[in-house]
Order: sequence, then structure tokens, then C-alpha cells
Amino acid sequence: METTKQKKFISALSAAFPLTIPVLTGFLVLGMAYGMLMQTKGYGTLWAMLMSAVAFCGSMQFVAITLLTAVFDPLQAFWLSLMVNARHLFYGVSMLEKYKGLGKIRAFLIFALCDETFSIASGCLPPKGVDRKYFYLSISLLDYLYWILGTFLGSVLGGLISFNTEGLDFVLTALFAVLLLEQMKLRENRVFAVIGLACAGVALGVFGADRLVIPAMGLILFVLLAGRKKLCR
Repeated sequence: METTKQKKFISALSAAFPLTIPVLTGFLVLGMAYGMLMQTKGYGTLWAMLMSAVAFCGSMQFVAITLLTAVFDPLQAFWLSLMVNARHLFYGVSMLEKYKGLGKIRAFLIFALCDETFSIASGCLPPKGVDRKYFYLSISLLDYLYWILGTFLGSVLGGLISFNTEGLDFVLTALFAVLLLEQMKLRENRVFAVIGLACAGVALGVFGADRLVIPAMGLILFVLLAGRKKLCR
């Protein structure tokens, strides 16, 4: 039985790996940037890796560096975390059917559901003959390990070499810009990109840059739900 499970997992891992190569390249760069920033703020390799392994929240980890080096304000930290990660509420709802019936591994799949994993898992189906459960597990596990590996490499390099890290945290913004451009290459995705940009623009104008995330997400959800019949044609 164990041998059969191992074969299924290896087969699923082989099928999932090529799909995650873009995430590997992105996470190595982002993870290294995060590891280096943590190192420059006085947090060693162990702390950086623990943060990536336990929190695993990408953009919020960069924000958390500021929270860790300033006077702690629990209320501010809570609202900031909620605003930055509010998008995961929508990811989770949309993946309910996709992850249905996957048993105990659902807990890890929920924990490891990041932007990049959502982008891959939501848009693909397991190849013929590949176990569905292990396929989605492989995607999540690989992306999770890429992030930890990048953090480790960045932290180690940050402790060995010294250079000006100003602007290094912009790599996260750059990644989202690239992901948006990639999505807009497909004509059917452009309307969703326009909706997202328009809603974000409205939220920015009404609520300001410091409070736009949650209102923008709510407005996007409202527009998508209201126009789902036309958009899903």
C-alpha cells in the first residue's frame, strides 16, 4: 500500500513540477530578498526561516519586518495583516469545490494557498492517470519549499556580504506587476484585470492609499458577483 502511495505521489510531483518552475524562479528571488532584509535588521537565518515556514504570507512578511523593528502595536498589526491578506478570503471561497473531498491534506492546502499556488491550482486539472489529491498537494508543497529555500539562501548570503539594500523590498511589487501582465496576455482575462484596476482606483480615490485594500476587494467581489452571468459566458 505504501509503495502504491509513494508511486502516486512521485507521479503527481513529476506532473506538478513543470507548472511550478515560474514560481521557483520568482520565489527564489523574493525569498532571497526577504532573507537579506531580515539579516540586515538583525534577525538571523533561523528566525527568517521560521517566519517563512510558520507565517508563509509573502507580502505580509515584508511588512512584518517593519512591525518587528518598531514599537509593537497589536491593533495596528492586526488591521494591517487583515488588509494585506484579505484577498485570501476570496481565494479560499473559490477553491472550496476544487479541494473538496481531499481528506486530511486539505489543512495543509488551505495553509499553503498563496497567490502563485492559487494561480496554478485554479487554472489546471491533474493530467490523466495522476492522482488528484497528490497533484494539488505537490503544487502547494513545492511552492512552500521554494519560499523557504529562497529565504534560507538570502539570509545566508546577507550574512556573508554587505551591500545597500535600499529598494530591495520593491521586488514584491514588481512580481505582482509581472503576474498582471502575464494574465493580460490572454484576451479573456483582460476584462477581469480592468475590473480589478478600476475598483482599486475607486477605492484609492475614496479611502486613500492606507485603507484601500479591503474596500477594493469588496468592490471587486460585488462587481464580479453582479456581472457573473455576463462575465462567465
